[in-house]
Amino acid sequence: MSPEFRKSTYSSADRECVEVATNHPHLIAIRDSKNPTGPILQLSPIAWISFRTAVRSGWFEH
Repeated sequence: MSPEFRKSTYSSADRECVEVATNHPHLIAIRDSKNPTGPILQLSPIAWISFRTAVRSGWFEH
């Protein structure tokens, strides 16, 4: 099954942009929308939920 990427709603022309594919039941795929032929990060659904929770809580803020 090929990933079906969609752009993050938080992405814009002047910001960092990511695309995510959630159409596979056991895999979440993430890539840089500015480099669609570049590397793809693959996460389990549990790891994806943990990552999203960390981002939303500000864990990665300086």
